[in-house]
Amino acid sequence: MEVPKGFFEKLWSFVSFLPYFFLLLLLGLTKALIVGPVSSAIILIGNSTVIIGLWPAHFVWTYYCLARTKRIGLVLKTLALILFPLPLLLWPVTGIVGSLFGGIAYGFFTPLMATFEAVGESVTSKCYHCFVDGSFSTIKGSCTVVTDFTDFCFHSYFSYMDELREMVSADVEPLEIRLSRLPSCLLASLIGVVVDVLLITAVALYKSPYMLLKGWKRLLEDLVGREGPFLETVCVPFAGLAILLWPLAVVGAVIASVLSSFFLGLYSGVIVHQEDSFRMGLNYIIAAVSLYDEYVNDLLYLREGTRLPRPCYRTKIETGHGKRILVESKNIDLKSKRSSSLASKLVSEQSRTLKKAITLYKPVQVWEWLFKSCEVNGRILLRDGLIDVKDVEECLVKGNCKKLYIKLPAWTVLQCLLASAKSNSSGLVITDGVELTELNSPRDKVFVWLIGPLLIMKEQIKNLKLTADEEFCLRKLVMVCKNERTEDWDSTGFPSSDTVRKAQLQAIIRRLQGMVASMSRIPTFRRRFMNLVKVLYIEALEMGVSGNRAGGILKPNSHQTGNLDRTETPDMDVV
Repeated sequence: MEVPKGFFEKLWSFVSFLPYFFLLLLLGLTKALIVGPVSSAIILIGNSTVIIGLWPAHFVWTYYCLARTKRIGLVLKTLALILFPLPLLLWPVTGIVGSLFGGIAYGFFTPLMATFEAVGESVTSKCYHCFVDGSFSTIKGSCTVVTDFTDFCFHSYFSYMDELREMVSADVEPLEIRLSRLPSCLLASLIGVVVDVLLITAVALYKSPYMLLKGWKRLLEDLVGREGPFLETVCVPFAGLAILLWPLAVVGAVIASVLSSFFLGLYSGVIVHQEDSFRMGLNYIIAAVSLYDEYVNDLLYLREGTRLPRPCYRTKIETGHGKRILVESKNIDLKSKRSSSLASKLVSEQSRTLKKAITLYKPVQVWEWLFKSCEVNGRILLRDGLIDVKDVEECLVKGNCKKLYIKLPAWTVLQCLLASAKSNSSGLVITDGVELTELNSPRDKVFVWLIGPLLIMKEQIKNLKLTADEEFCLRKLVMVCKNERTEDWDSTGFPSSDTVRKAQLQAIIRRLQGMVASMSRIPTFRRRFMNLVKVLYIEALEMGVSGNRAGGILKPNSHQTGNLDRTETPDMDVV
């Protein structure tokens, strides 16, 4: 859509926009009032049934896993067993109330938003889609919400508990509370709550007028200039009503700051326990206000940094082997932090020039790439005998998806890491011509948490300089070996005899599988993956794949390696 230039053109665009907006708003509200109650009822009844039905199992299994875990010490375990009945008893109430409000919000706003999105430039038959979009799809989406919630309560929750109950290495110290430090921790938390709540509230109230004026300024500029959200979907309800509702957003931000200040104050007790110093806890109480002020300045694009004092509150941290080393609390790489903050600020400000130069990928696009790649790679593994019909049948019928659930996505991500390491890319090459970097990756916290370690693993693989034979064997070892000890690879025919090199590769595989295990607990993952398994099952039946598993690992010849290289990276467009 061409942006109008000149004052009168922009004014006429604004005036002609208003009746169009109100007609769409009226239609969207009508659809929301019809579809909303049905959608809300589905979410409320479905989620409430799951919560009440699984609550006894959640209660019993939580206590069982807490009693059996070796990850926490005796004192902390006893305290957890005493205090856990309260959250477990409150869970049904909070879950049902949250489902009620969440169902109302989803059932009301989804049809409303769909009505406005139906008049976008890329949509054909706009009149038809204005009436149809957001009606049946909202009801179907409500069923999907209940399905994902069920998967989280039935699979993800028990997966978390099973991980808590798993055995840990003998050299890992369990998390424990030292009773001798408890009085000073409680005193620091009490002081922290009083001081931080008062000071952070004062900072939030002082900065709230800036937030109000800056928000209004930006929204009015986008409205008059038909830019930002007004340009992308012609007229989005939130973008149009945000001008009137922005003061409520400011009030909500202040309330959220007050609530967060309570937990920031409580965390001072944790600092006292970790540092074994009451003075460090007091330093953190003061530093927390400084950190909050700097965060607000970055959020509102005010002056960089803060003028408030920030005393040192860290003198030692835990290493991976349980030893403690002295460090300064200001050992953060400020240059990296500033550059990351600057890049985030430029993207958040939606600079006109930067928006044209950078394509920000959405989480759903990366998610689509993962499952499409898993589907393509699943066919390859079926063809090569690394996955057989029994694996697929066990996953569909018995729910035993351990091999497919973790190893297939891990194999897919490993393919991406190997291709990215070869290309000397600064990011991750997910498809031909599509590169995911820290600058264009989704701003979602989950993806930030995932992409950072993947970039590190890519650099580790790049530094190892794997040969073609090593890459070929590595792809198979991900699927057929446990990869827990270097001895696991002794009979696999791995080309290198260097035990250090093997240990490094096994560590990368274990970390990758751990990341996939955490990712598999995201509610949408199981639903999408089970649909993928059904496709693979049909594919296996059509291919007539034998149920015999692959035998030992053979050293590939150049012809085999070449075939795998040509099929390893699916050619698809996720953008």
